[in-house]
Amino acid sequence: MTALMLYHDSYDSTGPLGSAAPDLVLLHGWGLHTIVWDPVVPFLLERFRVTVIDLPGMGRSPLPNATLTQDSVLAQLAAVAPEKALWLGWSLGGELALAFAAKYPERVTGLMLIASNPCFVKADDWPHAMPPETFAAFANFFDEDPEATLIRFLSLQCMGSARAKNDIRFLQEIMYFHGLPAPRALREGLQLLHDMDLREAFSQLKIPVSVLLGRHDQLVPALVSDDLSALRPGLPLRILEGSGHVPFLAQPEAFEQAVNELLAEMGIA
Repeated sequence: MTALMLYHDSYDSTGPLGSAAPDLVLLHGWGLHTIVWDPVVPFLLERFRVTVIDLPGMGRSPLPNATLTQDSVLAQLAAVAPEKALWLGWSLGGELALAFAAKYPERVTGLMLIASNPCFVKADDWPHAMPPETFAAFANFFDEDPEATLIRFLSLQCMGSARAKNDIRFLQEIMYFHGLPAPRALREGLQLLHDMDLREAFSQLKIPVSVLLGRHDQLVPALVSDDLSALRPGLPLRILEGSGHVPFLAQPEAFEQAVNELLAEMGIA
């Protein structure tokens, strides 16, 4: 592994195809790392060969000296991802997976977005997103105290979950597994969330796309579902009624059922 190569690991399917199973890439969200997927990897391994990747400066991935940009992160992902795979991205990871699919369409067989908004910050023509003033206040709070902001953010993600206390405990525990992410990685990750507007890419992708949202998500409003469906008529979409921003923790069984249903609607056996 070279100094600037993202940490990644792959697991052969536990199903009958083993290492010959279709590839699936998992991308985590802001401030976390691949261990967040541990509760759902066994389920996904039943039908896929799974690759997990730590985003730059998070988990076990190094942080380049240069400022993180959308293109630089995509190039790093391209260097370690399977040549052809289904991509499943959560939150910031969903936006990056969407951007990757737009830039490298020949390498993506399908895309599933979990609690992810192609335009994270509200605009005049995109009302169901985070208000700019809320985002600015969060960024300012981060600049004053990165660790406290990250802890607060983890709690915010779990709001609306019937198992919120357990989910928060899990996220806070894994947050420290590999040490806190570099503050610069977090700050530049926030800037990516602020700057990326992938609505056009979302509407024009020629591959199967699906979306899974949490009804009580405080970061990606479930009301964005109508806007997403307007961009892609017939979009396979599910909203988990008992979930916030982390549906795979809040409702694991419902999450697995929704994923299976969405894969079927996407035409992915």
